[in-house]
Amino acid sequence: MEAPATYSQLASMRQILEHMDESSVYNESDLAPFRRRLNDLHSIIKSDSESGKHSEAMTKLLERQLGDCESVLGRLQDNLSVLSAELVPVHERLVTVRRKLVALAAKGSSPKAELKPLQEELRKIDSLSITPILPQRFKTYSRSIFAWVDVFLSIVFTLSKRVDGKFLGPSGNIPASQAICSSLLEECFEVVQEIRAQEESKHVAPPLKPIHDRLTGIRAELEGLALTHRWTLRETDLWNYSLSLQEVDKMRIDGKFVDSEGNRPEGQYVLLYLLRRCYGVIYRLLSSSEPVSEELMPIANKLSTVKKCLNEVLKYGGPFNPRDLYPYQLALYKIDCMRKDGKFIGIDGSIPEGQGIVMAHLNECHELLEMLRQAMDSNEDGEEDTEDDEGSESQH
Repeated sequence: MEAPATYSQLASMRQILEHMDESSVYNESDLAPFRRRLNDLHSIIKSDSESGKHSEAMTKLLERQLGDCESVLGRLQDNLSVLSAELVPVHERLVTVRRKLVALAAKGSSPKAELKPLQEELRKIDSLSITPILPQRFKTYSRSIFAWVDVFLSIVFTLSKRVDGKFLGPSGNIPASQAICSSLLEECFEVVQEIRAQEESKHVAPPLKPIHDRLTGIRAELEGLALTHRWTLRETDLWNYSLSLQEVDKMRIDGKFVDSEGNRPEGQYVLLYLLRRCYGVIYRLLSSSEPVSEELMPIANKLSTVKKCLNEVLKYGGPFNPRDLYPYQLALYKIDCMRKDGKFIGIDGSIPEGQGIVMAHLNECHELLEMLRQAMDSNEDGEEDTEDDEGSESQH
């Protein structure tokens, strides 16, 4: 392996490991691929050093980068080694909920009545940790709309960094081994979304079935690549998948998939969910092998903040209205406006490294926003049906 490729992988791995350390959302299975790959890279660097393939300066640079990665990985593994006594009750509750969710998913049929109490239990557990404050109403004051969006996101980002979504002990302290409970909590929320998508996939209207099958196939192929070629993929390797997803995206009219007559058939939510999952896998694949340049890091960080906020809103659901989603829509619009001919351009006019990663992240945020809009529309339809039922009953 050439030195630039080795250095690029180590830089990407360090970036991901540090993000995992900040979020405390990881488990043993997340760390295992990093440990295996670092062992492989250690052997490669040692072999190249003995054969004199690279200069002494380059070898020292690679060894230092490798040591930094191993140091962060060791810290993450230490965090998982012991579960704090204060977090044992939380961990037990999460394990119980996850067991019930897995059993529910295995049934193949998951009525909302069975899923709802498990969601409520997860929300109660989640409330034990301090999460970013999500305002319900917003004002622009006298500042420009773009400057206001920056202020809004910086406030949320500061709050999330300050408390870091940590579980707190009785005295307000932060117990050790946050990662064990935090990753399990996030995993449970993901299972809830997966169960809902599986249930709604049974009701996809015939006109949308080809799109559903196509997205399901793309997701299966991408997840297969994540298992077999995680560290060696490049943006060009995933180009056809990105192109296919963009083609599906362009089928939507005003954010909705329509049939030949312009109607909006059932199955919107599950298609948006599949799109989001596909973009998410592409993001993980690229972030494992390609670093983001310093010029694009502010955009990547802002997208991480938006995604974190959108996921929080998705966890807790409605009721909410278009005004509640307005700041996120504006934030994504502002980032979209930074592109020229579909690319993020550097100050010197060059195209910085990490385009594919940032675009996959941006697209995933857009799909999350569409999922929330769809959930909002579904709630409004449900309220209208309820009102119609009440009206018919009063007439009788």
